Amino acid sequence: MTAARGPAPKRLFMKTYGCQMNVYDSERMRDVLAPLGFTLVEEPEGADLVVLNTCHIREKAGDKVYSDLGRLRVLKNQKAEGGGHMAIAVAGCVAQAEGAEIMRRAPQVDIVVGPQGIHKLPELVAKATRASGGVLETAFDPIEKFDALSLDRDVSGPSAFLSVQEGCDKFCTFCVVPYTRGAEYSRPAASIILEAEKLAAQGVREITLLGQNVNAFDGAGPDGKNWSLTRLLYRLAEINGVQRLRFITSHPRDMSDDLIQAHGDLPQLMPYLHLPVQAGSDRILKAMNRGHTAADYLRIIERIRAVRPDIALSSDFIVGFPGETDSDFQATMDLVRTAEFAQAYSFKYSRRPGTPASNMDMQVPEDAMAERLARLQALLTEQQAAFNAACADRVLPVLITEIGRKSGKLFGKSPYLQSVNVDGPESLVGSIVDVKISHTSVNTMHGSALIAEPSL
Repeated sequence: MTAARGPAPKRLFMKTYGCQMNVYDSERMRDVLAPLGFTLVEEPEGADLVVLNTCHIREKAGDKVYSDLGRLRVLKNQKAEGGGHMAIAVAGCVAQAEGAEIMRRAPQVDIVVGPQGIHKLPELVAKATRASGGVLETAFDPIEKFDALSLDRDVSGPSAFLSVQEGCDKFCTFCVVPYTRGAEYSRPAASIILEAEKLAAQGVREITLLGQNVNAFDGAGPDGKNWSLTRLLYRLAEINGVQRLRFITSHPRDMSDDLIQAHGDLPQLMPYLHLPVQAGSDRILKAMNRGHTAADYLRIIERIRAVRPDIALSSDFIVGFPGETDSDFQATMDLVRTAEFAQAYSFKYSRRPGTPASNMDMQVPEDAMAERLARLQALLTEQQAAFNAACADRVLPVLITEIGRKSGKLFGKSPYLQSVNVDGPESLVGSIVDVKISHTSVNTMHGSALIAEPSL
């Protein structure tokens, strides 16, 4: 007698665009869909559900989404011809900002869900299955979102993201985050602590706290008082098994004295800080509504280096903001030379509909932006190569995160968030080991593990 077979697993393909917050949201969407029988696949062909988790920060991000949707329409039609059905969902910030437009331009889309509605995805999939038209869910409700998401996560590897804060109240004139992610909301500290404890129990050794403006964290604490990010970091450092803590992304206006001091006092807090400045000209910073000057930013860096001299600094830059002159751009170059960054991200300004900057006069010509960006990136690349080169011949503790592509090769991250290719046995994966750095390049370092087996 042949045993009865259960239903075949449903195939889920996910593509994640943009920031670490989207990576976290994609993991959570995978988790909420698992009880429905969805298992992750590597390619969209033949998938039962495709989820595009989108980012709206850069101008061409939306164009990429529509391009991908065009290719998915072909795959959806092919599956329908074979008697099957492929559901397509667009999630994330493009979904939030352009939900109705997506439904109009791409009728092959079954579900549009904003970042605060991802916990409703199983319900939306069921509705889309029953409905003839698409389903749109773009309401803001971060409290409901985090209350609904389980604290039990299926993670792989020794490093994990943990979302603690969403949204932003700063309203920089170039930025869409307040419109796509909403106002600042901080999760209660107790739920964050419990989620971190569960991650540590699964073998996670490094936790990166996420937020659009993470150092503005102001969540309710278990003691009845609101906790700052600093207070939360000290509490998370007490969790057995958590050996590394990071946080991203921060705003200079919320870089408090106690958070700066934590970089010198808290061993688990890694010597890496991503602190976007965007420009070096005070006139441009004011037009951006950043709320700080170039001198303010440099003073923060000076104070951080006083408590943690070896800290690796990272930043974001926008070139060609409306009204930027050659002298404004030169001020940005001067700030970069003074600050000395270990790495940085730089982009040409792009108009985002609905933001104040999109309607400003004196938009900078494309060729001028391209020329300035090339000069800035050359300087930033030079600084990154110099920072990495200074690590040559040093012994660094490296978190081994995975097996490398070649036999006998491992991959990991240094305390400074550098990528490190390591010679060593597979048994080291998941542990922090001392690695002698032999040579470096702009983007990668290479070295050998100094122990053959991880210590217990």
